[in-house]
Amino acid sequence: MGKSGAKSSPPAKNQLLGAEADNALKLEPSRNRAFEPPDGGWGWIVCLASFWTNGTIFGVMNCFGVLYVKLKDKFGETHEEAAFVTSWVGSVSIGMTFLLSPVASILTDKWGIRTTSFIGGLMATIGMLVSSFVNSLELLYLTYGVLLGSGASLAYTPSLVVLGHYFHRRLGFVNGLVTAGSSVFTMVMPLLLSHLLDTIELSATLQILSLMMASLMLCALTFRPLIVQHQRITEEAEHASEESLPNKEGCCGSCLDLSIWRNRKYLLWVFAIPTALFGYFVPYVHLVQHVKDILPNANGEILVTCIGLTSGVGRIIFGKLADFPFINRIMLQQVAFLSIGCLTMVLVVARHFVLLVIVCLFLGLFDGCFISLLGPIAFDVVGQKGASQAIGFLLGFCSIPLTVGPPVAGLLYDHMKNYNVAFLAAGVPPIVGALLLCLIHRVRNAPSEPIDEETGKSEVKDAVPDLIQSNDILIKTSEKVPLKDSTNVQTKECSVREHSDETTHLCTTRPECHNAI
Repeated sequence: MGKSGAKSSPPAKNQLLGAEADNALKLEPSRNRAFEPPDGGWGWIVCLASFWTNGTIFGVMNCFGVLYVKLKDKFGETHEEAAFVTSWVGSVSIGMTFLLSPVASILTDKWGIRTTSFIGGLMATIGMLVSSFVNSLELLYLTYGVLLGSGASLAYTPSLVVLGHYFHRRLGFVNGLVTAGSSVFTMVMPLLLSHLLDTIELSATLQILSLMMASLMLCALTFRPLIVQHQRITEEAEHASEESLPNKEGCCGSCLDLSIWRNRKYLLWVFAIPTALFGYFVPYVHLVQHVKDILPNANGEILVTCIGLTSGVGRIIFGKLADFPFINRIMLQQVAFLSIGCLTMVLVVARHFVLLVIVCLFLGLFDGCFISLLGPIAFDVVGQKGASQAIGFLLGFCSIPLTVGPPVAGLLYDHMKNYNVAFLAAGVPPIVGALLLCLIHRVRNAPSEPIDEETGKSEVKDAVPDLIQSNDILIKTSEKVPLKDSTNVQTKECSVREHSDETTHLCTTRPECHNAI
């Protein structure tokens, strides 16, 4: 192509890229620029709805210890090792909430945030309502455990993912606010449940809880995603450019974001967090019974309220603290795990109610720190594009320790008639998890790791003008093929493909358009 063709922008663009590529370059700016979250606006309504969703789900889950005492008394006469078998009701529920998180993240990508969350709210409502009519412990495993837990999972995961659509600069603070919802509800729910159980019994209490679960469907209606159109355009461009290429990933690759599994930092993180959580849920389930054993006249529900109170404070404080650029979020999470492990062990030696209150206040504070950092760290490690499935798979792996921990503690209680060994053992995994996180600091970002979406988009935007002004056509290899004179040039159709680790320009010759110029 001669110099005159290069100086004339419209003809050069048509000759170099063809009419179809010219039209593709005239898309609105949002298609050629990195997506910029508004950091406000409707996002605050979404933040409020996510706050309520998190509060409703985990307010009920965390306060299962109150229901546990009633269920243990109800089924204690018909079941041996009542503490062990009754613990499984709450453990299956919390386990299913996290076990299905990978499925929830995939469904979120396929069905959309709003639809997935609405279906989850519907399932949770049905599960809680049916549980109120069940008189069999085995059926409670299915209704309260599987059905309620599955619905909670489908509602919970999208409520975290949608925050990345509306916030970037304030993402840590907003995550702190949203996750504080469970803390606020955890403060109120023990006292509310205790009052309801004393006045209207277990069945009617579960029916009232089903009304709370129904509110999740209203919250889901506010989850209007902003990145969907942006992602669909990218996927269509990739699909069009890959039609002529062999499909190596198949159906699995079309559903899963395999790039996150090539990220070594994510692999370490997704292994360390579940390891730390084997004892995490034990105090929430067994603390009320522990207080009833050692201090019969004390109110154990107040301790759960104390955990919820400072957990909410911790999520806001540490969420805001994590937004400062000089703060290492992973190191902050390590401090949280070390503190949680030590404080769980201290529950054994705290034999006065005031000491138990102090321990639970600090336990909640660092619990809030750990929870508020999950979302921001996921976005830091894998970027905006992979955050949905990164969070989903992390929570899925967390389901195993969260499910196993409380029943094991209950089994130890059945044999030893106290929680000393159970609480000591529950404090070890968080400390081990904190030590495993040290390995992440030694991992360097390899070229094969996925780049951040914003960086990738900026590279695409910069690459297109360079391609138009160049006298050469970039092909998949690093070689450059010079063009002939503009009178003999063939029309070229170039499509820009964005990969997780590089940006590649594919150019194909269209002989049928040789005389179109």
